[in-house]
Amino acid sequence: MKNQLSNLQPASLVEQTIVSGQGKLSSSGALVVKTGKFTGRSPKDRFIVKDARTEHSVDWGDINIPIDEKSFETLYNMVIEYSSSLDKIYVRDAHACANPNYRLNVRVYTEYPWQNLFVYNMFLRPTAKDLASFTPEWKVYSFPGVLADPKKHNTRQDNFSIINFSKKVIIIGGSAYTGEIKKGIFSVLNYLLPTNNNVLPMHCSANVGAEGDTALFFGLSGTGKTTLSNDPERRLIGDDEHGWSKESVFNFEGGCYAKTIDLSPRKEPQIYKAIKFGALLENVGFEEDGCTVDYENVEITQNTRVSYPIYHIDNIMFKSRGDIPENIFFLTCDAFGVLPPISRLTPEQAMYHFISGYTAKIAGTEEGINEPEATFSACFGAPFLPLNPTQYAELLGKKLKQGSRTGDGEIHVWLVNTGWTGGAYGEGSRMELSFTRAMIKAALTGELNEGGFHEHPIFGMEIPKSCPDVPNAVLNPRDTWRNEKEYDKMAKDLAKRFVNNFEQYKDKASSKILKAAPKV
Repeated sequence: MKNQLSNLQPASLVEQTIVSGQGKLSSSGALVVKTGKFTGRSPKDRFIVKDARTEHSVDWGDINIPIDEKSFETLYNMVIEYSSSLDKIYVRDAHACANPNYRLNVRVYTEYPWQNLFVYNMFLRPTAKDLASFTPEWKVYSFPGVLADPKKHNTRQDNFSIINFSKKVIIIGGSAYTGEIKKGIFSVLNYLLPTNNNVLPMHCSANVGAEGDTALFFGLSGTGKTTLSNDPERRLIGDDEHGWSKESVFNFEGGCYAKTIDLSPRKEPQIYKAIKFGALLENVGFEEDGCTVDYENVEITQNTRVSYPIYHIDNIMFKSRGDIPENIFFLTCDAFGVLPPISRLTPEQAMYHFISGYTAKIAGTEEGINEPEATFSACFGAPFLPLNPTQYAELLGKKLKQGSRTGDGEIHVWLVNTGWTGGAYGEGSRMELSFTRAMIKAALTGELNEGGFHEHPIFGMEIPKSCPDVPNAVLNPRDTWRNEKEYDKMAKDLAKRFVNNFEQYKDKASSKILKAAPKV
């Protein structure tokens, strides 16, 4: 390909974006762009090439959709031909995986300069010495101007994201949403690391306390993963993608990609402060002055986003690595008001809830949702898992048995409900963020283990009897409902949803995991 602009500095990419009319600066100095038709990923248009390597290893289905080698080759050639016709294309060399033992060299080709800025922000940045001898192992081509013909190329519509594990190539066309680049490489790591290195890839955030204790925060969008891991008293490893090896927890990335809807300096001061020159804001609206971002504006999408390099956060972990975790938090936004605000899980329950990956969508978040809807996303990241979810859960179980290297040697797993209490959505109220922070702090310091527990009669998890700075009445969800019989009815209904969802994993899950299911 000709006319390649390689490894430009952020200032140059910002300048080229503005000069070409593709973006503008906000009052904070961050670059603002619109990603066009797609303001989020399109999981139904993400494919994996089915060939001799992947045929018997990938967990094929609605998530991992197969595409034939010929269709891939045709689209790949279209991408190369299209990129060669452009006056400029932007190339960036980057790393994935902060632990050098598992580092992946990636070369990314993009159509727009701001896509390249996103890659700079989100991936690990090689040194000048690294670049001098850089050899890419994987290549990513992201060209929104390339459109597929569904009839010719066996795609669903004209946009596509295709992973070819044999050729070590990802091609993305028809969509300028930058998250497709990031999650493409995440999917690659989810395939390679468990089988080749016994590393557990995780869709989670991670931070480290003053005593060197590592904590992991799993959760689907809207559960508070980024918010709760950005703690001024703890150093951030990363906010979204990590690996758990025998020696450490390490970030896959070199930046953060945070949702900005309703962002405020009071609730999320570190994220708010990070939105400065070099950050990339996507699909946000403005106040009347045309340059101050209005974070409540959802005219374009509710999925407004910002990417920034991790060094925009003041309190970060050196080399983006931490020790084996002492505490793991599964975050769920339970709109049915059933699950406790915090509870302790046994290893078997942890594996069950890990495979389940439960949260709930509420009315207004998506078109067609008029009442709470249970959502299960295996391992809290089903769209990015090429292998069967039980393989990741079994690996988690092994690591839990090995224990941590600090504290009491036990890895404590907690289920945290950041959703509703005192009733379901429409009746109850959202859990106070200050209470959630206090409960997580008590779990991290060990105080939550000292006050005693009682077992939930249906779900079986252990509910703490007391927690500093949290009213005792809040801790047991049944006590917060006006009508306890209505609570019992809703709890049984949610338990059935869990059990019904788990049917698809029953044949591959161990008997111990199956026994951890809620009682129906």
